[in-house]
Amino acid sequence: MSLQPSEVFHTLTQNVETVMRGQSGAIRRLLAAFASGGHVLLEDYPGTGKTTLAKALARSIGGRFKRIQFTPDLLPSDILGVSVFDQRDHAFHFHEGPVFTNVLLADEINRASPRTQSALLEAMAEGQVSVEGTSYRLAELFFVIATQNPVEFRGTYPLPEAQMDRFAVQLSLGYVAPEDEVAILSAQAQRHPIDTLAPCVSIDDVLVVRRRAAAVRMSDELKRYAVDVVRATRGANGVQLGASPRASLALMKAAQALALSEGREFVIPEDVREMAVPVIAHRMVVEPQARFAGVTTAGLVEEILAKVPMPS
Repeated sequence: MSLQPSEVFHTLTQNVETVMRGQSGAIRRLLAAFASGGHVLLEDYPGTGKTTLAKALARSIGGRFKRIQFTPDLLPSDILGVSVFDQRDHAFHFHEGPVFTNVLLADEINRASPRTQSALLEAMAEGQVSVEGTSYRLAELFFVIATQNPVEFRGTYPLPEAQMDRFAVQLSLGYVAPEDEVAILSAQAQRHPIDTLAPCVSIDDVLVVRRRAAAVRMSDELKRYAVDVVRATRGANGVQLGASPRASLALMKAAQALALSEGREFVIPEDVREMAVPVIAHRMVVEPQARFAGVTTAGLVEEILAKVPMPS
């Protein structure tokens, strides 16, 4: 008997939380992006559990997991794959790269060159890759979790605006509460709990959830509210580049998925408000003088949410 969408969310959340203590909010928003068909960018300091979160999700759905460690000398072919000449039949054969998987962890993506970073663009946007003029389809369930260190760290390249816009959601895990950190120490005293993490839902369950999320009702009034919030970023003081219509679309899809996770077949204003900062903030660029004054894109989105009237 197949699970209801809200049960899939609940089961996945519980399973991932067994290895990710104190991160219920981040897991909730990551699963909303996962169910909406978008990709996630995790920006945080090293050691906060970004890699563990990606592994836990892949194991929880019983999917294939691949990890790419981005470095300055990484080439696009190291991600996509390469054609190799076989002496036996005198023909070229394509050898798939790590992008051919269900859950791909692009670790420290901003340590690679912009040329290599952009190799993921087609895969993320189109679900396919093109190598030497031939297109190859990726798995139906293809989800990228990219991590990056804060841009002021040494050896990092800021992601171009076009690539930032391809990520549906940006999240930060942050440091957990002391009691949760103590629980982490106890859980990993002998071995890492992820070593015994078992699948709790199937890939088919997730694909059904994605189809159901796309069918969740969102009124024209709420669509206008989401658009008004996104449009307000384009004229906000201190903003050099506001969010594009792609942000409005991502916000709608994330709100639909969040509503489904609560067992609802319709979106409410609170769904839009909860996903607004994770969906919109990373797509904005603040003017240099405003950035030096301490203005952040997340803070600007919060200000916009406080000003734009919420539908009743």
